[in-house]
Amino acid sequence: MISSSTPPRTVGELGEFALIERINAGRTQAPGVLLGPGDDAAVLAAPRGRFVVTTDMLVQDRHFRLDWSSPYDIGRKAIAQNAADVVAMGAVPTGFVVALGCPADTPVQVIDGLADGLWAEAAVSGGSIAGGDLVRDAHLVVSVTAFGDPIGPEPILRSGARPGDMIAVAGRLGWSAAGLAALSAGVGERGEFAEVAAAHRVPRPPYRTVLDVVTAGMVPNALTDVSDGLLADLGHLATASAVAIDLDSATLADAGLVALATALDADAAQWVLTGGEDHAFAAAWPADTELPSGWTRIGMVSAGQGVTVDGVRPAGRGGWESFAGADSAQRPGSR
Repeated sequence: MISSSTPPRTVGELGEFALIERINAGRTQAPGVLLGPGDDAAVLAAPRGRFVVTTDMLVQDRHFRLDWSSPYDIGRKAIAQNAADVVAMGAVPTGFVVALGCPADTPVQVIDGLADGLWAEAAVSGGSIAGGDLVRDAHLVVSVTAFGDPIGPEPILRSGARPGDMIAVAGRLGWSAAGLAALSAGVGERGEFAEVAAAHRVPRPPYRTVLDVVTAGMVPNALTDVSDGLLADLGHLATASAVAIDLDSATLADAGLVALATALDADAAQWVLTGGEDHAFAAAWPADTELPSGWTRIGMVSAGQGVTVDGVRPAGRGGWESFAGADSAQRPGSR
């Protein structure tokens, strides 16, 4: 029996409502959250009369492993992948609601770390945790719904690219896939590969690189975040815009991935082209645009369809697809 003087060790001992109170204690809401946790629902501001909304889910041993990532890392990753989708629409993240499933014997410290990570990344993106739900489950599952306030009169869609535009990216490509490879090979803890492994545990979307230029009125014709792989996500953009995209492989080389690729006898270019979960941003800009700081030109848009690299259409899938392939349920750490 747990005495009144013994701190609860698991979420089962603490109980649902005490756990909710513990998660929210001392937190400060972002300005866009008018009413946070404590009532039947949250209330968020919609100053432009509409908002952007998206949702995504992380499942233990499917999207993360507890022997590779800390609860804090998992919390940050859960928010980042949703906040990046909001920013990719040209909107500022304002609030998040989080549904959490976990076993009753989950240590309270795991939830403490998870909540700290959720709140930390929410603050980096500009929002806060407005509410959520808790449920008992056999595994740790984190589902996040994100809301955002559009900056301009219209959201930035994938469908706006035009022939003659240039393709540019902001953020790192291939690092999360490389980190997954390092962790899978058991070399992720080696000092020279620590940064790559960390990129898989916690993505670093360059939110401000997008939001600052959009706020300044410099808006790309089309925009997407790179969550499933550069080829896959640019493929979505090309399809939506009814155009073709050709990438210049020389502009995509990343010296930071060479040492790991050499150690693992792997192809760093494949990580860059097909690796997901970096949550970088790819945009189609008018050809005469002087690219803002943080953006790198990697290709061109033309009439046609599909994505090519140096004029050649790559073989195989261009990135991650949740239900593709017989092993699609056995890729822990991948999207």
